[in-house]
Amino acid sequence: GKKKKVSLSVIEAFGGGDGDSAKIPVRDVEDVLRLEYRSKLLNPKWRDAMLAQGSGGAYEVSQRMTAMVGWSATAQVDNFVFDQAAERYALDEEVAKKLQKANPEAFKNVVRRLLEAAGRGMWQTDEDTLDKLRNLYADADDLIEQVGASFNKG
Repeated sequence: GKKKKVSLSVIEAFGGGDGDSAKIPVRDVEDVLRLEYRSKLLNPKWRDAMLAQGSGGAYEVSQRMTAMVGWSATAQVDNFVFDQAAERYALDEEVAKKLQKANPEAFKNVVRRLLEAAGRGMWQTDEDTLDKLRNLYADADDLIEQVGASFNKG
């Protein structure tokens, strides 16, 4: 069915402390999400910091991808956010290898969430990109099975 538009505002109630509630800014959730994605998920410095953290950083990237798809169910997440997330985490071969090495399950989740977003109509992209993502997902699945099999032999 057609996605329902949900009206949601975010009140940032940090600092101030003077008791004047008229000064508390109320922001539209789409604006807050755009800021979040630009400052974190799509920011190359943040990405590199997460990659440097190894497994925990890969997990954090994975969680933000999951949250992005979740927000897309009720709020408008711009198509370019999905485009750039795919380019920066899944389709960038060097980054993909680092994520897979650090945390194969987290990388698989990143790719799964991108495929889910496309499948649910949250992200419009071309068939070539989807084919690349499907292949990455299959490869990630194979890698996880290999790791599991070698771990269980030990």
